[in-house]
Amino acid sequence: MVSGLSGTDTVSLELVNFPGHYLRHKNFEVWLEKSDGTTTFKNDASFTQRADLSDTAAGVSFESYNYPGCYIRHYNYLLYVQPAGTTAAKADATFYSQ
Repeated sequence: MVSGLSGTDTVSLELVNFPGHYLRHKNFEVWLEKSDGTTTFKNDASFTQRADLSDTAAGVSFESYNYPGCYIRHYNYLLYVQPAGTTAAKADATFYSQ
């Protein structure tokens, strides 16, 4: 996790072993891609770190910078950026460090 590419109060998720490659959303799916330096890429690869949505106080959730109210969420072994309105979606949008 590094300072957000879009700027203030955001984070970006950069691969340690592939510098310059980030998780970014595209068409509401999360992809791993090399930064092309565009504003669109920077915004798509920036997230606001939030308290976990599942209310366990042990995790963290990541809200899209350019789609407020949409969070990184896992579903069927893939990552998406979607609203988290249900209890299940909130749990799917909460991540824990090990």
